[in-house]
Amino acid sequence: MKNNSPIFLVLLTVILLFTLFSCKKEAIKTAPVVSIDAVTGITANSATSRGEVTSEGGATVTSRGVCWSTSQSPTTSDSKTSNGSGLGSFTSSITGLNPGITYTLKAYAVNSIGTSYSSSTSFSTIALAPVLTTAVITAVSATSAGSGGNVSNDGGSAVTARGVCWSTTTSPTISNSKTSDGSGIGNFNSTIYGLAPSTVYYVRAYATNSAGTGYGNQISFKTLALTVTDVDGNTYSTVTIGTQVWMAENLKVTKYNDGTAISNVTNNTTWAYLTTGAYCWYNNDATTYKSTYGALYNWYTANTGKLCPSGWHVPAEEEWTVLGTYLGGTYSAGSPNTVGGKLKETGTNHWFSPNTGATNESGFTALPGGYRSNSGAYGNLGLSGDWWSSSMNQYGAIIDHGMYYNQSNLTYGNYGKTEGYSVRCLRDF
Repeated sequence: MKNNSPIFLVLLTVILLFTLFSCKKEAIKTAPVVSIDAVTGITANSATSRGEVTSEGGATVTSRGVCWSTSQSPTTSDSKTSNGSGLGSFTSSITGLNPGITYTLKAYAVNSIGTSYSSSTSFSTIALAPVLTTAVITAVSATSAGSGGNVSNDGGSAVTARGVCWSTTTSPTISNSKTSDGSGIGNFNSTIYGLAPSTVYYVRAYATNSAGTGYGNQISFKTLALTVTDVDGNTYSTVTIGTQVWMAENLKVTKYNDGTAISNVTNNTTWAYLTTGAYCWYNNDATTYKSTYGALYNWYTANTGKLCPSGWHVPAEEEWTVLGTYLGGTYSAGSPNTVGGKLKETGTNHWFSPNTGATNESGFTALPGGYRSNSGAYGNLGLSGDWWSSSMNQYGAIIDHGMYYNQSNLTYGNYGKTEGYSVRCLRDF
């Protein structure tokens, strides 16, 4: 039976309207709608992006921003920014990125219904030069050393070349001498070669990628003096002067390099009439003079081709000329020059005062070992130093080269084969 009472009809209408409006309200609540623009301001470690919440979905947007990852589907569980709330546009600063990496980015917005994401966009940060350190210098010799490096970060681009570079000036680059020691990150070892003895070098590790070349910290070291040992076991320091390598001490050997003994002649008369090789110590006193000044040899000894250690020789006249020219020009007997001063040891510990012009800037360290005359007499210790050449001039005379305590000259003269002078050996090439 129908109930047509007014009260019943009113209640029924209220219930129907309440149900209708309640269903309508629930139907219009959705997650927000958000979009993203292109990424700008890209650096090696950061970028900027702009997003916009175009609809809150019927519920207030409580947070918004962008999220990113190296995967293709970033979410708010990955790295993200927080850029306020509500409708409208927002700008996000994306930081903490790594160089040379491709990232995927999405904008997001959150309301009570859930989290919405924009479509994705990708960008790549700028690659940097690699980061590395230089290994300590090891195994230093006269002509080589060991080093290396450690590439700790490739800068976001594969390291295609690495090694060490070096120079005699600071801040060496790959335009200077360098090694090539593979590719990639991690530790590597290098051998530095072709160095000059007694020379300071500066070294940096390097690594190259598509962004450029990075350098490690600079390390300096000095090569050892090149030494040479004669058949008697005497060891001599050496010095590089221009393109030549000289002994930096006077020879004191008592045997030829084939082991044959050289005659030690002490008697003056015997010395004066020699026609074969011989040596002596100044005043026949090896204890006092051998260590500092070396031996005095006649020309017959100097001209054998066997006096110096293997790989070394008594210099010819033209080789003395190369030395003199390198240190300041041509020279001749009686002609002023400063070559002698550049060769002489400084001070007056060995040379008599005033030791004119002595700078020893060449490192030759010439000492005044005196001489033995063709009569057998000794003289000029402290006053002069004379060194044999293996040459003879066009007159058949023997040539030696001398320096004096009161001159800066390097001179040469023609002397007899029985004179006794010092010897400096020159390395073969």
